[in-house]
Amino acid sequence: WFILTALSLVFVAIDIRSTPENPVMKWAFVLFTAYSGPFGAFLYVLGCREPLPGLHERYVAARWRQALGSTMHCAAGDGIGILIGAVIGALVALPLMAEFALEYALGFAFGWSIFQALFMGEMFGSYWKALKGTFSSEFLSMNCLMGGMLPVSALSFQGNPDAHDPLQPLFWFRMSLALMVGALCAYPMNYWLVAHHLKHGMMTVRPEGQGAQASGAGAMGGMDMSKDSEAETAKMSGMTMADKIKAAESGSALHAPSPPVWVMGAVSLAVLALGVVIALTFAQ
Repeated sequence: WFILTALSLVFVAIDIRSTPENPVMKWAFVLFTAYSGPFGAFLYVLGCREPLPGLHERYVAARWRQALGSTMHCAAGDGIGILIGAVIGALVALPLMAEFALEYALGFAFGWSIFQALFMGEMFGSYWKALKGTFSSEFLSMNCLMGGMLPVSALSFQGNPDAHDPLQPLFWFRMSLALMVGALCAYPMNYWLVAHHLKHGMMTVRPEGQGAQASGAGAMGGMDMSKDSEAETAKMSGMTMADKIKAAESGSALHAPSPPVWVMGAVSLAVLALGVVIALTFAQ
């Protein structure tokens, strides 16, 4: 597994340099491949890698690919904090729920304050506006990610001390499995977030003077605007990401989020609670 992970990481790290994707998303795919090996490389080829020169805008315009990019962005940033929390928890032998709380806190803090607000601050105009604008999307996505991770992390390889020793390969394989399952659980929520302009997906960034083949997708690649009315496209195209998020959260967008943000927040908490219940019920 670790040999495949190394090969996958080398492939993605080298190949993505020629992919006209936003630098933050490039780091997201590289980091997620480091966590998940061949699975991450497969998702990169399936969802982000330009199939032919000049086609990236059209390729990533599909909403499911936009949601995939959003999920990678979440899992990559949160994953760093989660892994740090898992290592600390293992070294000091924290109880299950205390370790989980530490992983959640560090994962959320890193994903929100750095991978979301710091790296995406340019979209919002300032770091503080980015913090405010990305909180709800990070909260919803993080809850689903951790709701999927916790049962896998708690229940896999029970009784094997190597699975809880950061110096052993099994520890990292366990966390790799947990992050992969967590990303799968977070995907539906990220699809909803992207569909309602509460989170960005894939983006195309080309060197100046290098155009794309004729396509209807812009630099935002696609919030799948082809499915929206021409009037909405015209109004939304002139809005910044911060404007779109503010409009969607307040219900003043041309199509308000359905279900509302607070309902999806409750859904995300239910996913998180279900993960906790499963872990506590079946963990030895």
